[in-house]
Amino acid sequence: MKRSLFGRLWPNVTAVVLFIGFVFPVYWMFATAFKPTGDIISEDPVWFPTDVTFEHFRKATGVDHFWTYVSNSLIVTLCAVGFALVVALAGSFALARMRFKGRRGFVIGFMMAQMAPWEVMIIAMYMIVRDASMLNSLVPLTVFYMMMILPFTILTLRGFVAAVPRDLEEAAMVDGCTRAQAFRKVILPLLAPGLMSTSLFGFITAWNELPLVLVLNKEAEAQTLPLWLSSFQTAFGNDWGATMAASSLFAVPILILFVFLQRKAVSGLTAGAVKG
Repeated sequence: MKRSLFGRLWPNVTAVVLFIGFVFPVYWMFATAFKPTGDIISEDPVWFPTDVTFEHFRKATGVDHFWTYVSNSLIVTLCAVGFALVVALAGSFALARMRFKGRRGFVIGFMMAQMAPWEVMIIAMYMIVRDASMLNSLVPLTVFYMMMILPFTILTLRGFVAAVPRDLEEAAMVDGCTRAQAFRKVILPLLAPGLMSTSLFGFITAWNELPLVLVLNKEAEAQTLPLWLSSFQTAFGNDWGATMAASSLFAVPILILFVFLQRKAVSGLTAGAVKG
């Protein structure tokens, strides 16, 4: 009886401990953003904001070129995710439906590309962009971010395409649809969970990326929000209030996106990992 009770209890206790461990840093970030400076630098931790202030948010959003950073991040991220999805839909359909020589090696190549750290190629990327006279441009960032997202997107969507029975596609073609129409009307609606999960992954990857923009874009007019987060370090130390306020604002779009896509994204990640 006691052993059975313990067997039911310890997974729940473990889950609660892990939940607190993951959520507490996020809570501390948001709470610190609303604390007065005196509470932030106090030797005794202030667990809950007593005097709520928005001064740190005003300081964070009042820096030069803030809205330029916001628009650049949105443009680069959304374009990279959109282009990656278009290319990945075609690539995943080819890998899942067509048989050709070298197909297995092609899939292994995508897996290796997904595991490889992009930072090792940053010098080569810089030289390519420099020789093309495209430094301080959003176009190379968009292309490189799309390349980062593409392997995971293709591999995930490949599992979903492979899980769709061929009979559905063939039945649509018998009814008069072309292959493209059968894909658009039959297969594409069934790929919604995979599209959601890959979109969320791609958005987070491109939204958070720092080394590339740090190397390729030196001018403020071509920089993105990750560099904005590092602008609150001074010779006298870190402005923790503004840093936490900026970090909170930076995390809000991802949190909102995850709330809306949560159910589809989780099912998409698990299904794409075991199918195909």
